[in-house]
Amino acid sequence: MSLGRDPGDRARFAAPVLLAPLLAAGCAGAGSPVEPPSPATRPNVLVILTDDQGWADFGPHNPAVHTPNMDALAAGGVLFTAHYSMPQCTPTRVALMTGRYPGRFGGAAMQASNAPAFPLGTPTLASMLAAEGYDTHLCGKWHLGSSAEHGPGQFGFESSYGSLAGAVGMYDHRYREGTFANTWHRDGELLEGHENGVHATDLLTSDAVAFLEEERERPFFLYLAYQSVHTPLDERGPFVDRPTQLDPEDPTRWLGEDEIPWFHDPGGKIQAEPDPERRLFLAALHHLDWSLGQVLDALDRTGQREDTLVLFSSDNGPQVNWGGKAYPDDLKLTDFNQPSPWRGKKVDVWEGGIRVPGLASWPGTLTPGEVTEPVHVVDWFPTLAALLGHEPDPTLALDGTSLLPLLQDRAPLPQRSLYWTWSSRTNRWALRRGRWKLVHYGQDVPDEPADWALYDLEQDPGEEQDLAATRPGLLAELHASFLEQRALDRREEG
Repeated sequence: MSLGRDPGDRARFAAPVLLAPLLAAGCAGAGSPVEPPSPATRPNVLVILTDDQGWADFGPHNPAVHTPNMDALAAGGVLFTAHYSMPQCTPTRVALMTGRYPGRFGGAAMQASNAPAFPLGTPTLASMLAAEGYDTHLCGKWHLGSSAEHGPGQFGFESSYGSLAGAVGMYDHRYREGTFANTWHRDGELLEGHENGVHATDLLTSDAVAFLEEERERPFFLYLAYQSVHTPLDERGPFVDRPTQLDPEDPTRWLGEDEIPWFHDPGGKIQAEPDPERRLFLAALHHLDWSLGQVLDALDRTGQREDTLVLFSSDNGPQVNWGGKAYPDDLKLTDFNQPSPWRGKKVDVWEGGIRVPGLASWPGTLTPGEVTEPVHVVDWFPTLAALLGHEPDPTLALDGTSLLPLLQDRAPLPQRSLYWTWSSRTNRWALRRGRWKLVHYGQDVPDEPADWALYDLEQDPGEEQDLAATRPGLLAELHASFLEQRALDRREEG
């Protein structure tokens, strides 16, 4: 089975463009205009989105995990210590692709879904970059409409590979049983046999590397959306025909663990973890990090690294517990992520569900360092638009803010509120402005200031002390900001 691509399917026949630093002449402060780059000096854009990787499942935040390539990317780039997503996969992808909160679309945009998340014709990162002359490719998980009729090819991607639906079995590449079980595709065409027998992470990495190695005349936009480290966790190493399972003679070990390389890092961090389920997660994380290293090596090898802006994030907080049996060879797992300093987990609007790893890297252009100001994946669309001098349709109300002043000069962003909403059996709402955060859980809508809990994230990042009763004026002010954002929602359509 060939994992390569046909470089003749699109016009990419010249050596990669060598790009100069672009920001030096722009942006002297938060309100200053940024001079757009010329067409000949536009950066490549690589967006990497991991799946269910919690804030503590990331070496720059937690030295107990083995992620040397992520660590190096963060050390050489801008690390966001308060970087936010939405609470679940589809809503985060909506915010990333559109620069708008999923509440503006309602329905399937609001939580993980196989239905169309936004209408055909909705501007996306890919359609914007395609209009600016970029080659565009999606490699990995789409999950914004799990059929080809609403797939990446309809939203600006010239080519795509991976799963139209959400998480998949790592070796059979199928979604859960049902209409969208067969989901592994190339350019919207389902692949016979689903390319079984090779780990999904390896398939995506091979495809991404092949894309980066193609000769081209234009800059590229590569959206690399890994299914890892979402369950099912399945790390077979050389035992590709045998699902991951505990050793019947020693239930503290995985069968063949000593011979599966992902369970062994040079520093012995993975083997130092006594809990086998956490060790399995750390092995999957090691595999993901190694794969990321292969992609970055391809950028270096092809002379494109200093010409490429890399944006990295996870789609939401950690899963923590998993019931299993949703996919073939799907294990039940308990408390398998790394311990987090934040309250909550995936699908929560507490910090643990929405505060995730995030960074921007562009060697020679962005000065490395840490940024503590709150930022969000919804900011990436307006950031790239500003960088390229692209002016979105003025009727398109973006919720994100361009981060260029922050990235270049560490200039503070304009005061704003970040907003979250998610619903299932319990409605979840949150709003953050500066150090202050509102949170509400319940069946009702928080129509009055008294409906909220209020937290000071500088003094109480674990969200343990509700200050609502002591700050009525601030509470009313933040509630008014919530009502303004709430008025833009189409939330009840879902």
